[in-house]
Amino acid sequence: MDCFQIFRLDLFIGLHFHYCLCRIACSIMGISTESNKSFARRDELLEIEKKVHTWWEECNVFSAESRQESPGPGEKFFGNFPFPYMNGFLHLGHAFSLSKVEFAAAYHRLRGANVLFPFGFHCTGMPIKAAADRLAREIQQFGDPPVFPVLGEEEETSSKKPEKEDSSTEAQPDKFKGKKSKAAAKSGTQLYQWEIMHSFDLDDAKISKFKEPGEWLKYFPPIAVDDLKDFGLGVDWRRSFVTTDANPFFDSFVRWQMRKLKTLGKIVKDVRYTIFSPLDGQPCADHDRASGEGVLPQEYTIVKMEVVPPFPEKLVALEGRKVFLAAATLRPETMFGQTNAWVLPDGKYGAFEINETDVYVLTHRAALNLAYQGFSRVPQKPACLVELSGQDLIGLRLKAPLTTNEIIYALPMLTILTDKGTGIVTSVPSDAPDDYMALHDLKAKPGLRAKYGVKDEWVLPFETIPIIEIPVSAISRLRKSAVI
Repeated sequence: MDCFQIFRLDLFIGLHFHYCLCRIACSIMGISTESNKSFARRDELLEIEKKVHTWWEECNVFSAESRQESPGPGEKFFGNFPFPYMNGFLHLGHAFSLSKVEFAAAYHRLRGANVLFPFGFHCTGMPIKAAADRLAREIQQFGDPPVFPVLGEEEETSSKKPEKEDSSTEAQPDKFKGKKSKAAAKSGTQLYQWEIMHSFDLDDAKISKFKEPGEWLKYFPPIAVDDLKDFGLGVDWRRSFVTTDANPFFDSFVRWQMRKLKTLGKIVKDVRYTIFSPLDGQPCADHDRASGEGVLPQEYTIVKMEVVPPFPEKLVALEGRKVFLAAATLRPETMFGQTNAWVLPDGKYGAFEINETDVYVLTHRAALNLAYQGFSRVPQKPACLVELSGQDLIGLRLKAPLTTNEIIYALPMLTILTDKGTGIVTSVPSDAPDDYMALHDLKAKPGLRAKYGVKDEWVLPFETIPIIEIPVSAISRLRKSAVI
């Protein structure tokens, strides 16, 4: 093939977007197949596209080789694209983002630059491992192929395997039928990972293989390569690769890079607060999660309110230990105004061993959370010494830090959420409207006190403790500005 023809091939690189646009336009023109209109122009464009792709491949247009002489300004160009994650098919968002680097690479290639455009596929992280583990659990629980429980007609309909298309039926030129993306699968109505795999047009025999994470690496990257070739991406496919230790070359490069940065003191290995997966035994970054993207660690301050002896019957087994009601607060600076502590009367609590001397009373969920932060006799394994209910805690005498009250009491509050904090709440009526109203109700309603066995001396003597002073002059200025 002569130089003119090679230049002609390069010219097609810059024009292939027009072919793609024409293909889309032909598909969405809304032409009915019953109108007997010709699709000759569309078919001609597709034929041109096919020939161009063949020419590119035969002439190795996108292959980048080193040259003897050093490149001058503008004589080389390197383009790259963030490695797409291989737990599903590529989607239109990838195509849109790819078009930018593809256009730049084609432009520099047309100018005569030596263009290097490799392509990698991201396979590290937790999404693939988490999906494979879910499949394994579903197979173990429901069989292979699994028979999922049907809770109702809607669930029954959504759990049915999608019907396969009749390959003999010709595709309608004005209709789109695309593969379901991982984004759609992630946010769709499927309840099980097996159903998500069905949306990839996989049959039961193939799906069971995906319980092994390595199967994902074998299946999705080759499909992605074919899709990108059809798109006309100008990549040197000799330089395509996957991440993880399945590729020892790239893996060794990453290891070298991390060791080098560590030697230079640019990175350190240490502990930090993060979202952690007890099931997988490792941190779970934002995009590694099957659900809960965007959730960040919430920092609380634990307020230790020591239970003052004598202990009630349920806590007698803990005599000789320091027992604390452990409240979680976002406002530790308000602890000067504590009048009592709140517990959920029908909430489930436990007395958990923190170390040789200390025992925290809180919810099981909070105890597990603390155990993964080093607050447990056995790391990551909370030890519950006594099972308790919120009713068992009402009336406990407490010594709270910072407050001017020498003794405060644990009282009932019906709006506590046990899936937040520790299930134990400090009460500062001067700073929190909920605390003010709950304490007011207990004072004003003898029947409410009697319902939960609250004695008058636990409530009536306690008044709101002001903790913020506002100068009178400031109040006057605020009133004047409000009038204006």
